[in-house]
Amino acid sequence: MENATTIRSEIEKELKLGGYTFNSFGQATGLNRGIFSAMLNGNPPKPISVRQMDLITKALNYPEDWLYELYVDECFYDGRPHWKRVKPFLIRCVEVGNLRCVEKVLSRLMEDLNHIPTIFTLAEELYEAGKLQEAIPFYECVIENEKYQHSERLAISHYKLFVASVGQDMERNLEAVLRFIPYRNRLPENYQLDGILKIINTYFYLHKWDSVEKYGDELWTLAKTVYLNRYENNAKRRVKDDYKTEKNLVFYYGYGYLSKSTALQKMEMFEEAQSYIQNYADLSWFKGLNSEGEQYVKMFSLWAKANSYTLDMLLGKREVLGEYITFLNQHPEEKLSGLLTILESANMYKFSVDSVLESFSAEIEQFKYLDDVKNRNYYCCFLYQRAIYEYKNNRFEKGTNSVLDCLALSLISRNDSDFKQCVALFEVYREFATSEQTKRYENIIKEVNIYEKRLFDGTSLRYSIL
Repeated sequence: MENATTIRSEIEKELKLGGYTFNSFGQATGLNRGIFSAMLNGNPPKPISVRQMDLITKALNYPEDWLYELYVDECFYDGRPHWKRVKPFLIRCVEVGNLRCVEKVLSRLMEDLNHIPTIFTLAEELYEAGKLQEAIPFYECVIENEKYQHSERLAISHYKLFVASVGQDMERNLEAVLRFIPYRNRLPENYQLDGILKIINTYFYLHKWDSVEKYGDELWTLAKTVYLNRYENNAKRRVKDDYKTEKNLVFYYGYGYLSKSTALQKMEMFEEAQSYIQNYADLSWFKGLNSEGEQYVKMFSLWAKANSYTLDMLLGKREVLGEYITFLNQHPEEKLSGLLTILESANMYKFSVDSVLESFSAEIEQFKYLDDVKNRNYYCCFLYQRAIYEYKNNRFEKGTNSVLDCLALSLISRNDSDFKQCVALFEVYREFATSEQTKRYENIIKEVNIYEKRLFDGTSLRYSIL
C-alpha cells in the first residue's frame, strides 16, 4: 500500500532528485538550516508557513502554486484550522487565481459555522484594502452559509459582492443587481444609500427607465429621512455624527431627484420631467455641507441648467439651440450628452443640425476613444441617433456606418437592448448598405453566435463572479 503524498514527502522527493542537503537547500531558499530540518524531521514536524512554502517552490523552479493542493492539509495540521496559516494561504490563493484551493479550505472551515464571522472579517479586510475581486469568494461563502437570513452581515455581503461584480458587461450587471435588490433594505442606512445609488446607475446604463424612476424615488426619500433625523428631528440632542457614506448626504438627495427627472425624460414625459428639476437646482439650503457637499451643490445646479436646455429642446423649442451650444462650449464635459439631445430633437421635429455637427466634428471624432461606462453609454446612444438622422436625410452610407459602430459598441458592452435596436434599424435600411457594410454586419452577428454557442456548450467563463 503506497503512502499518501504529503507536502513534506513531495519536498523530500525533490531534494533527493536535486541532490540537495539541508544546508545547500537552506542556502538556496534563504531558510535557516535548523528550521528547514525541523519542518521535515521534527517530532512532531514544525508547521510550514505560506512564505516558506513559496520560497521552497521558487528555489525548485516550479509554478508558484505547485504545493498549494497539499498545503490545504497543513492549514488543518492537527485536525483544526490554524488562522495564522489559513488566512495568508487563502489570500495567496486568490492572488494567484487558485480558487480550487480556496473552495477546499472554505469547505472544511464551514464544517463549523462558527467560522463565518472570521471569513466575513477577512472579506471586509480585503475589500477595505481595495482588493474587491479577492474578497468575492469570501463574501460568497458567507452568503451561502449564513444561518440567519435577516442578519446584517448577510446583507452587507450581498452589497459588497454587488459592488465588486458591476463592470463593463451589462448582461452580468443585470444579474448582479437582481441578486442584490432583495437585500438592500436590510442594510444599515449608509449602505442603503450607496446601494440604491448603484442600483440606479446600473439600470440607467441598461436603459430600464421605470426602474431608474422607482429607485430614484427611493433614494431621495431615504436621504430626506436621514437628513430629518440628523438635522431636524433630533437637533437638540444630536451627538457627534459618525454616519459614513461614500458621498456627502446632499448628493443622494439631489441624485434621487435627478434620476427621477431623467427617467421621465427618457420615457418622453418631458413636462413632468421639467417639474422635478427645481428639486435639485438649488440645494444650498442643505445643512451639513462640507467642501465636498458644496461642490455637489454647484454640480447639481449645472446639471439642472443642462437638463433644462435638454427638455426645452425635446419639447421642440428650437429657439434655445443657440444658447444651448454656447452652454456646451462653456462646459465641455456636457458636449456628448448635449449633442445627443440635439440629435434627438432634430429627429423628433425634423430640422437640420448639419452645421452643429460640423462645428463639433473634432469633438465627435474623439468620443470614440472614451472608455468609461457612462460616456460609452452616451456615445452608443449618440451613434444610434446619428444613424437615424443620416437616414432621414437620405445619407444612407453614413447612416449605416453609424449604426454599425453602435452595433459593435453595444456588443462589446453586452448591452442587449441597444444591440437589438441597432439590428432592427440596420434591417430597415439593409437594401442601401454597401457590400462592405453588409459583410461587417454579418461578421458582428457571427461574433454573437459564437459567444452564444460557447455559453450553450459551457465553454466560456460564465459569471465567475465578475
